Amino acid sequence: MRISNRFAPRLMSRRIALSFVIAMVLIASGFAISFYSYNRYGEDMELIRRTYQVTGALENTLSLIKDVETGSRGYVITNDTTYLEPYRTALRLLPGQIRQLRALIVDNKVQIQRRVLLEKLIEDKLAVTQVRLGVKVSNIKNQAISAKSKRSMDVLRRHVALMVDTEQTLMGVRYRQAERSFRNTLILIFGLSMLTFLVLALSYRMLEEELARRQKNEDQLHEYEDQLKGQIRQLESSNEELERFAFVASHDLQEPLRKIQSFANLITDRYGNLFDSDSLLFMGKISHSAERMSKLIKDLLNFSRISNHQDTFKTVQLSDIVQRILDDQELRIKGLDVQVEVGSLPAISAVASQMDHLFNNLISNALKFIRPDVRPMLRIQAQAVDGDKYDGLIPGRQYVEIIIEDNGIGFEEKYLEHIFKVFQRLHGKSAFEGTGIGLAICKRVVVYHHGYITARSRPNEGATFVVVLPESQSIQHHDRPTSTEAYSYPAG
Repeated sequence: MRISNRFAPRLMSRRIALSFVIAMVLIASGFAISFYSYNRYGEDMELIRRTYQVTGALENTLSLIKDVETGSRGYVITNDTTYLEPYRTALRLLPGQIRQLRALIVDNKVQIQRRVLLEKLIEDKLAVTQVRLGVKVSNIKNQAISAKSKRSMDVLRRHVALMVDTEQTLMGVRYRQAERSFRNTLILIFGLSMLTFLVLALSYRMLEEELARRQKNEDQLHEYEDQLKGQIRQLESSNEELERFAFVASHDLQEPLRKIQSFANLITDRYGNLFDSDSLLFMGKISHSAERMSKLIKDLLNFSRISNHQDTFKTVQLSDIVQRILDDQELRIKGLDVQVEVGSLPAISAVASQMDHLFNNLISNALKFIRPDVRPMLRIQAQAVDGDKYDGLIPGRQYVEIIIEDNGIGFEEKYLEHIFKVFQRLHGKSAFEGTGIGLAICKRVVVYHHGYITARSRPNEGATFVVVLPESQSIQHHDRPTSTEAYSYPAG
């Protein structure tokens, strides 16, 4: 249920985007169909117009043939040359009419064949007419030629009438086709318009629901903000109480422990010769327990101060801090004959006192958990890395990866999450001294610096602690990893 609620806004956004895409596709389809219909309608109308032109050209051709027939007949009957004027005019215009018919009749095979036959008939008619004009009126042969001319004229009339009738039929077909295309286009455009309207209406409704949902989420966020402010005030009050407790721990609780240690030492010094071995052992345990309790209080105080005090970040030279700690541990290092290797360490933006806690605890652990009969080794080195190398860090941001490596007793990596918790120990107090807070302090220091810490180890093969810290702390708050991210431990 929570997963579906998490993905619901994304699905709604995708649906809104998809609906708008569909609407745009429908609108584009309407435009495309309209453009296609307009072109198709124009083509149909062009065919209709050409049909009108063919019909007119055929009628004009027939009219010119009639002029040829009338002019030749009048001349033959009257022997008056004035009757030859229409004949001559027709002879001059007929080639142009024939060329026009050839240009117009190009898309119908039947009409093309008829046009060819029409040209042959016209040619025959003109030939007969020329023969007719060359024969005397009184000649008996003229009657036969006149009859032949009449027959050819009748054939021409029927042939032209057939072609005109065919063109009229084609015109009707093309008119109906144009009307059908126009009607289908109107239906398609109307259907697409209705679908577009429905899609846009659905998109508007989903958009309205999304805006309402976001407004509801915004109102909830305001409520959460108010609750968070109240919790922050409670945390501030708790922090003040913790600071007062830290003050008490650093002064009031330490004072009785110092007295216990002092009086235990006085009793041992003054009356030690009167005690038996058991009494001396008991007094030694009292002193040791008081000393351990004092150290535990100091470690708890340091642990609480790391996040309660908002210290200022400054440029810190890590090599100076590590060298100072090694100088403090010089006697111990020489006594254990530790092989120390320290590489080049950079300067970063950090809190110097917290860096002291961090490296002091890590170096102390390396010197503490050594293997018998093996020369201890401590190696510290650093390199620049990008934030995308580790989960929980900011990709594209520059970090410093610091490796603290030893060849001590190591540990099982299944206990990795436990070693960074307060009071978590993998070994008994009698085997190795310590309060169990050192690595928890390291973890808190790294988290305070918006970094990352983990470890790699195997039993009797040493341990390698990896600390990743930002080179600079100048980053917006919302870009920083959350506490959960900072506490995560990816493999490797």
